[in-house]
Amino acid sequence: PWYKPTKNKIVPCAASLCTSLSPNKKCAVPQQCDYQIKYTDKATSLGVLVADNFTLSLRNSSTVRANLTFGCGYDQQVGKNGAVQAATDGLLALGKGSVSLLSQLKQQGITKNVVGHCFSTNGGGFLFFGDDIVPTSRVTWVPMARTTSGNYYSPGSGTLYFDRRSLGVKPMEVVFDSGSTYTYFAAQPYQATVSALKAGLSKSLKEVSDVSLPLCWKGQKVFKSVSEVKNDFKSLFLNFGKNSVMEIPPENYLIVTKYGNVCLGILDGTAAKQTFNIIGGINSYTQYPVSKIRISGIL
Repeated sequence: PWYKPTKNKIVPCAASLCTSLSPNKKCAVPQQCDYQIKYTDKATSLGVLVADNFTLSLRNSSTVRANLTFGCGYDQQVGKNGAVQAATDGLLALGKGSVSLLSQLKQQGITKNVVGHCFSTNGGGFLFFGDDIVPTSRVTWVPMARTTSGNYYSPGSGTLYFDRRSLGVKPMEVVFDSGSTYTYFAAQPYQATVSALKAGLSKSLKEVSDVSLPLCWKGQKVFKSVSEVKNDFKSLFLNFGKNSVMEIPPENYLIVTKYGNVCLGILDGTAAKQTFNIIGGINSYTQYPVSKIRISGIL
């Protein structure tokens, strides 16, 4: 059934969390906090802030009650200029702002200000809050950087490598956004990545037009999964300095379409009118504390 908040659950426009979401917003309807948010990949969410009680399960099998404010979205859109209706029921706020679910859980003393997002190359995965479930090895802490990209999770500028060879582009400011379906590179790193990929491809792969994504290849047979073709591609690396290196293996940047082609899941951010580089939709282990990012490819 659809969630239908009662009037006493609706957050008023003058509430602090509403003003933190839209500091310069004028209250058209004082009784409710209307919001419209545009995300880094141009997805949007339109709705009303509400507050309700949740029962949360902790790692020790106990439960805790929390009153959390969240967006009751009635219009989520994704695609060019929001023209395509999103195939999702909602968007979960996990940013650094005070209105995010993560910040509220910390403010109420329930968890540390850490969220972990784990994916498996075999499908599935899980999301957790707090720092209880953390690997003790094969992970690297990367300090958060103050960037020109707004209130996003960013380790700052990284140097891009392909198969451990520098692509010769200037360090690129990087933002992690698990809500973005694809990864977006600015024009120079994107073109360098495409050129390196094409130069090292097997002759058994032929470039083909596919409505799913801009750059795709077909093989001698129809592909059913990335595992069938990943060995024909090489890993990308982002070096953030001080031995902080993030590997993006082929299975994390390739997508097999319903037509049986394999496509590059990294898009030209310039064409999408992105102003910075977004790492999104990656099959890796990523933790987002407010002061640092912990990244790994352990799955």
